[in-house]
Amino acid sequence: MTLKKHSRRSFVKTSALASGGLLAMSMPWGAYARYADDTIKVALVGCGGRGTGAAAQALSVKQNTRLVAMADAFADRLEESYKALTAKSFKDWSGEAVSVATKVDVPPERRFVGFDAYLKAIELADVVILATPPGFRPAHFEACIKAGKHVFMEKPVATDAPGVRKVLETAELAKQKKLNVVVGLQRRYETSYKEMMQRLHNGEIGDIIAGQVYWNSDGVWVVERKPEWTEMEYQMRNWYYFNWLCGDHIVEQHIHNIDVFNWAKNAYPVRAQGMGGREVRDGKQYGEIYDHHFVEFEYADGTILNSQCRHIPGTMNRVSETIVGTKGRAFTHNGHVITDLKGNRVWSYRKKEKELNPYQVEHDELFDAVAKGEFKFQDAEFGAKSTMTAIMGRMATYSGQVVTWEEALNSNINLMPDKLAWDALPKVLPDANGLYPIAIPGKTKAV
Repeated sequence: MTLKKHSRRSFVKTSALASGGLLAMSMPWGAYARYADDTIKVALVGCGGRGTGAAAQALSVKQNTRLVAMADAFADRLEESYKALTAKSFKDWSGEAVSVATKVDVPPERRFVGFDAYLKAIELADVVILATPPGFRPAHFEACIKAGKHVFMEKPVATDAPGVRKVLETAELAKQKKLNVVVGLQRRYETSYKEMMQRLHNGEIGDIIAGQVYWNSDGVWVVERKPEWTEMEYQMRNWYYFNWLCGDHIVEQHIHNIDVFNWAKNAYPVRAQGMGGREVRDGKQYGEIYDHHFVEFEYADGTILNSQCRHIPGTMNRVSETIVGTKGRAFTHNGHVITDLKGNRVWSYRKKEKELNPYQVEHDELFDAVAKGEFKFQDAEFGAKSTMTAIMGRMATYSGQVVTWEEALNSNINLMPDKLAWDALPKVLPDANGLYPIAIPGKTKAV
């Protein structure tokens, strides 16, 4: 399996409406506000915490950016986001306080709510931020590229194989249209990781033959069900615990560590097998996802990656990567370090006096390319393939079977609901006791 080389992108400035399935829409507010010629107009699709943070970072770049439209399925989430962005001081995703209120120009008529809200927002922008739950990403990404928009989209980029195939197809269209796409796998924009990876690719630890990657933590938030919510609204509010929206935490979070190893190898695994389940986090509020996964990924040259992720309070917390080569090892636990095979340190990353925030760097570099008219970023391809790696891992743990890359990528199991509406039903539903069906290794068909 080989990686396609990244080509360079040039900027194509366009305000054209979407084509190929995007319907032209009238704007009841008339022509939207006129700005200076160098203004880069931004739309935010998905107004949760990460989306709000991403918008603040897009408005913190040195270019003349302006947020002109916002979209979310929920009006309350959108209004909370708008309030945060227009406050005197906003604390972004990394904890830094920023002030972007003067760059927010989103009157009520440009705040769109509902399942189709994204279509109305993207037509007003030059750059679109996609930060909804990842199940929606393939459709939203396709709409943006067909409409001729540059994109920043959060990871993962899909939750099932049909979604990954859609993103890969759209990535090719983005290349043809010379549209920049940055994916929120921010380690690829972090100085310490970049310096270490350059050394690995230069052969400092020899041929990479093994690795261990971890995302072990206590877990994340839970949203309790309200009696007035439909099943669709409940699952979307508590989205982390449903695979059509999240993909399970091996996909939603652990993709970061898996992507680091794929990056180091410049390759993707050819098969996977593993185990997982629900030992502690087994209540109905946790939907259908596991609380632990352990996967053995195998690459074409025989390299083995052992991957573990866990959401169990009171256990070892670790989020890092270890990469083993024929001449040495690289570690990202407690700093970025390279040793020889005897454990002698041969390099360690020296922190800069002012470390660059990788969450901000993603946007700095994207908007610099857009402003200069450069075609520079095509992250969608590696974002999709690392997403597929994590999905393949989930398929292996859910089924208990050996799963090949070809089987995983060509799977026709589509997790998305047949219809998106508040009164429509998702494909996974609770039983009479409110409990959701859980994958059973050896019985569940996951591919």
